Amino acid sequence: MSAYETARLDTARPFADALWPTTHYKVARAVVLAFVGAALLTLSAKVQVPFWPVPMTMQTLVVLLIGAAFGMRLAVATLLLYLAQGALGLPVFANTPPAIPGLAYFLGPTGGFLAGFVVAAAIVGAAVDRGVKGFGLAGVMLLADVALLTIGCIWLALFAQLSSGATGLGFERAFSVAVLPFLTAEALKITLAALIVPGIWAVLKRSAR
Repeated sequence: MSAYETARLDTARPFADALWPTTHYKVARAVVLAFVGAALLTLSAKVQVPFWPVPMTMQTLVVLLIGAAFGMRLAVATLLLYLAQGALGLPVFANTPPAIPGLAYFLGPTGGFLAGFVVAAAIVGAAVDRGVKGFGLAGVMLLADVALLTIGCIWLALFAQLSSGATGLGFERAFSVAVLPFLTAEALKITLAALIVPGIWAVLKRSAR
């Protein structure tokens, strides 16, 4: 491995920097990576994995990995691109169809969780930009997921426009239907994300030898 490659792998915080260095085609690189990330988010929303007590999508896992792969700025841009696609009517969210995407969709029960995706990606991305790794990064991912669930629960409890015409479910009901059943699955996805990141770095370092 050349001295340049060694330095690049030792200093690159987001692992996308090692896969595609930022020295050339910066704008094109950012655009391509953002669209790739948004496509992965869409795919992760559509794939439901049987799990107890409720089926789970893999979106949280992908959100955390986007933060780790891209760093804060590009991760946030990627999540905003994904949300913009939904706002424009593209069926990128988990329940579209049958639900209809568009601006009104964000006022519904899942609007807070979508906003939470952006916050979670920003938290992980900011930590990776600062060189946090290992158990520290796993802790940051846990914090990011707690923030995501908190934002989603607050929105559902107080502000969500429900099909019945009511606004908000109240905190107890929101927590029991939108947070509690998913805690085991969220813990699994955090664990997977925390294991995948060092695994990717190990592969990159081996391939650069």
